[in-house]
Amino acid sequence: MQRTRFGDMACSIARTLDVIGEPWSPLILRNVYVGISRFDQIQQSLDISRKVLAERLKWLVENDVLERREYSSRPLRHEYALTAKGLELCDLLLVMVRWGDRWAAGEAGPPVLYRHHACGEISHVELHCSVCDRRMGAADVDVLPGPGAEPPAPSHDQAGADRYEHAGP
Repeated sequence: MQRTRFGDMACSIARTLDVIGEPWSPLILRNVYVGISRFDQIQQSLDISRKVLAERLKWLVENDVLERREYSSRPLRHEYALTAKGLELCDLLLVMVRWGDRWAAGEAGPPVLYRHHACGEISHVELHCSVCDRRMGAADVDVLPGPGAEPPAPSHDQAGADRYEHAGP
């Protein structure tokens, strides 16, 4: 089956999905983030086929999200570690956790808690503006064309252009 490529789209969401958009990749990243970093450990933890795991790990290494590190020379064995790029993707996972804890955890509550290093308290991530530090969510922003935007296609519907400016993420 041919993998759909989103990396050529002029959209940061599509480009991110090109790297981690299939369901196994975020779970692999989560495992490496929490210290499950060896192939057999990841495979057992996720109950993923060895072939699929090998493909996903190769893709994440090729995209500089993970790196392979030798941990044994006899026999030769590798483990996986997050790169700076991969660690920043884990920030995205923390936002997903916040949504999942609120909307999908069920009556039992969140399966995992997160303690903030700075204050030592159990907490969750919140989005804040990088300029004014106020809360920033999807309802608090306008989406505007950036320097890497493709020129809009000619349209007879000016309302479509107006909607672009107020579209969601």
